[in-house]
Amino acid sequence: MAAAAAPLDRRFEGTAMAAPAPLERRYEGTARGRGVAAAGWRVCLAHRFEEPWQPYGAGDVSFRDVLRHVGLSLRYFRWWYKKTRVEKKSAFIDLLCAVPLQQIYGCPLGGIGGGTITRGWRGEFCRWQLNPGLYHYGTVIADQFTVCLRCKGQTIYQQVLSIEKPSTLQGWNWGYCGHYAFYHALYPRAWMVYELPGQNVVLTCRQVSPVIPHDYEDSSLPVGVFIWEVENGRDEDVDVSIMFSMQNGMGAKDDESGGHWNEPFALEKEGERVAGVLLHHCTRVNPFTLAISAREKAGTGVTHLTAFNPAGSGREVWQDLLHDGRLESPPGKSSLTEKGELTAAAVCASCTVPARGHRTLEMALAWDMPCIRFGSKEKLHLRRYTRFFGSGGDAAPALSHYALTHYEEWERKIEAWQNPILENSQLPSWYKSALFNELYFVTDGGTIWVELPPDCCDEDLRGQAAAGLSHLLPVLREYGRFAYLEGQEYRMYNTYDVHFYASFALVMLWPKLQISLQYDIAVMVMNEDVQLRQYLMCGQTAQVKQKNVVPHDVGDPDDEPWQRINAYLIHDTADWKDLNLKFVLQVYRDYYLTQDSMYLRDMWPVCQTVMESELKFDTDNDGLIENGGFADQTYDAWVVNGASAYCGGLWLAAVCMMCKMAEVLGDAKIQQKYTDILNKGKEAFERLLWNGKYYNYDSSGRGSSDSIMSDQCAGQWFLGACGLDQGEFEVFPKSHIVSALRTIFEKNVMSFAGGTMGAVNGMRPNGQPDTSSVQSNEVWIGVVYALAATMIQEGLVEEGFCTAEGCYRTVWEQLGMAFQTPEAYREKKVYRSLAYMRPLSIWSMQLALERRASQVAAPAQPSQVPNHP
Repeated sequence: MAAAAAPLDRRFEGTAMAAPAPLERRYEGTARGRGVAAAGWRVCLAHRFEEPWQPYGAGDVSFRDVLRHVGLSLRYFRWWYKKTRVEKKSAFIDLLCAVPLQQIYGCPLGGIGGGTITRGWRGEFCRWQLNPGLYHYGTVIADQFTVCLRCKGQTIYQQVLSIEKPSTLQGWNWGYCGHYAFYHALYPRAWMVYELPGQNVVLTCRQVSPVIPHDYEDSSLPVGVFIWEVENGRDEDVDVSIMFSMQNGMGAKDDESGGHWNEPFALEKEGERVAGVLLHHCTRVNPFTLAISAREKAGTGVTHLTAFNPAGSGREVWQDLLHDGRLESPPGKSSLTEKGELTAAAVCASCTVPARGHRTLEMALAWDMPCIRFGSKEKLHLRRYTRFFGSGGDAAPALSHYALTHYEEWERKIEAWQNPILENSQLPSWYKSALFNELYFVTDGGTIWVELPPDCCDEDLRGQAAAGLSHLLPVLREYGRFAYLEGQEYRMYNTYDVHFYASFALVMLWPKLQISLQYDIAVMVMNEDVQLRQYLMCGQTAQVKQKNVVPHDVGDPDDEPWQRINAYLIHDTADWKDLNLKFVLQVYRDYYLTQDSMYLRDMWPVCQTVMESELKFDTDNDGLIENGGFADQTYDAWVVNGASAYCGGLWLAAVCMMCKMAEVLGDAKIQQKYTDILNKGKEAFERLLWNGKYYNYDSSGRGSSDSIMSDQCAGQWFLGACGLDQGEFEVFPKSHIVSALRTIFEKNVMSFAGGTMGAVNGMRPNGQPDTSSVQSNEVWIGVVYALAATMIQEGLVEEGFCTAEGCYRTVWEQLGMAFQTPEAYREKKVYRSLAYMRPLSIWSMQLALERRASQVAAPAQPSQVPNHP
C-alpha cells in the first residue's frame, strides 16, 4: 500500500488549509520527548480559524429554500411551534434554531454511555452531555486549572491557564498568552503544553479517558484523568502547585436552583490515597455528583477549598493559594445553596520539583449520575457503570480512586491499539488523526449504555412476535443496551440508515455493542406500533411502525427511547428502500468479522422476513427493486424513481449475502431462491443503469437521472468489506466498479472545489454539481470516507486517500469543526448538522487497508455453522 503524500500535499498549497503545517513544525521540538503522540490534531492556543461558516438559514441557502426542497414548509412550522412553544419540548430536528458553530471544541472526557464533558482546545470546559442525549453548550468560567510557582518560600508566578479575560472572578490572574501553549489531540487522549513565560518551567497536561477497544467495563466509566508533567529548567528547586476549580453544575439554569452542596472526601485503598471535593447537584430529575480529586503520594500534598462563590471576585481563593501554594482545607460540608446562588470548589496538588528535574501531579474529574430518566420521565434506567460501582449515587469517590490508580493501564492498552497504525510510515499523518479523533462520537454522540432491569424477562423484551431470538436476553443482560444519536442536532437514537455507515467503528472496536444494537433492531422488526400520526413531508396519516420492516430509529431522548420508536416525522419510512437491506448487510458483515454463529442463527429468520418484505418493491419481477418516485432512502431530500444505483446496488449486495448466509447455514432452498433473484437482478441492474462509464443515479430518464452519485458503489463497499467481491460471489463487474470510481474521482472529487473538499454527492456529466436537491449539492463526510474505503478495496489507494483528505482538512483545519464533524457542507460556506454519526465510517477505510495488507480475501469459513451446546 503506497500513500502518495507529495501529490496530496501539493494539492493544498496556497490554500487556507495549508496554514496548520508551519504551526505543527513550530511545536515539533516542544512536543518531542514530552509524550505527545506522533500524530493527531495540533493547534496553538493563539490560533484563529477562518470566519465561521453558517448553518442553513444563512449564507446562500435560506430556510425557505431548504423547506421548499424537502417539501415541509407550513406543516413543519405548525409542528415546530406546537412542539417548542406549546409543549415546551425540543424539536428532534430544529431547522429554525440550529446550534451555532463554535470553533472551540477538543477531546471529550468520559467513557461510553455515562455522559461526557468536553474540554476545549484552549482548556475550557464547554460542552456538557450528562442528561442522556441532551446537550448544554456553554463555557463555565470557574472550571479552570491554575498554576502557582514558589522559590525559597516566595510565590514567584501564579496564573490561570486560560487565555480568557472574564467579567467574573476578576481577582484571578487571567489572560495567559496563547502563543506559549499548544493543544494536541489523539482521541481518547489529549495534551496541552504550556511554556510559562520567563519561568523556565514547562507544564504538560495529558488528558486520558477510558475508551479502550473490546473493553466493556472500564470503557463505561464516567471519568477523565489529567496527568500534569512538570519540567523545571531552572538551577534551583521550585515548589509547583496545580489548582483545579469546578463550579457545582454545568453552567445551566439549575445551577442556581438551590439545594446544592459540596463536601471534602478522601479514600484510601490498597495503600493508595485519593482526596478531593464532591459537588452534589441536587436536581429533581437526574441528580448527580461531580468529583474533583488528586492522588496523594510521597512528595505530593493535596489540599482543598470546599466552597467559594464563582460569581464573585474569587479574591479569597486566589490569595489563599498565593500565600503558600496550598488551600486551607476546611473540614465538613458546605451549607446548601439558596435559590439564585452558585457554588464552586477547588482541589490543589503540590510538589517540589528539583533543579533541572521533573515531577508528576495526577488529578481527576468524575461524575456520578447512575440512575437516569429520559425526557418523558416514565422509566428509570441504570447506566452500564453501575454494574461495577453501584447505583446508590455515592460512587464518585470510588470512581476517582479507580481512575487515578488505573489510568496507566488504560494508556498501555490505548498505545497497544494505536501504535501499529501510528508507526506505519505508509499512512499519511492526517489519516491517523482522522481515524482516531472521529471516534469521539462513540462517547459524545449523546451516547447511552444502560443495564437491563434485573427482573426483565424474554417476553418483556421481544413480545410474542420475536420469539425466535433465543440469545436476545443473554446478550442484552451481559452487554446492556447501547444507543447513540444520529447527531447532536438530529436527536434520534440509532438512526439506522446512518448507523449503517458508522457501524464499522462499533463492529471493529466494540463488536458486542453492535450485536446488542442489532438484537434491539431485530425485536422492533417483528413488532409494530399501530398508533397513527401525520408525517410532515406528505401530510398523510400512517401508523408509527409497521410489522416486518426495520425502524428508522429507536426514539428521541426527550421522550422514551426503545419504548416509543421512530421519532423521525419527516417521512413514513415503512416504504424506504434501504433500511431492510442495511439490516441484512450488517448481519452478514458482523458475522464475517466476529464469527459469532449464534448471532447469525438468531438473525437469519429476521433477515428472511425483511427481505420478503422488500420483495414487494420489485414491481416488475426483474430481480431488482424500484424506488417510488420520492426520497425513499437515506438521501431523504433527493428524489429517486425506478431502478437506482444506490438502492439497487444495496439490494443486490443484500441478495448476495442472503445466498452466502444460506450456504453457511445449510439452507439450500433459500439459497436457490436468492441465487435466482440475484442472477435476474444483476442483468437488470447493468441493463438499466450502466452507461459505459458509471451507473446512472436512476433509470427514470428524467433531467438528473444520469447524475454521477458519489455513493453509487455502496453495495460493493459492503461486499468488499466481507470478502464477497470476487469469484463466484462477484455481483458487479470489476471493470465497471473501477470505471465508476475513476469517474467519481475525476468529476465529484477533482472537479469540485479544486479537489480540496472531498466528493460532492451528485455531479452532472458536464462537471457541474447536481443542484436538483439540497442534498445532491452537498458533501457528506461519512459518505466520502465510505467512498474512500471502496476505492482502497478496489486498488485505487492514492485516489482513496486523496478523496478523504479533502474532508479532513476542510473540517478540522480550515473550518475549526474539530470534535463536531458535521453531516454535510457545501462549497460556499454553508454546513448542516454539527457533530454527526456518519463520519465514523472512516473505520471502513481502516478495514480496507487491513484487508489489503493481509492479502487474504476472507478468513477460512466452515460450510456449516457448528452446533453449540
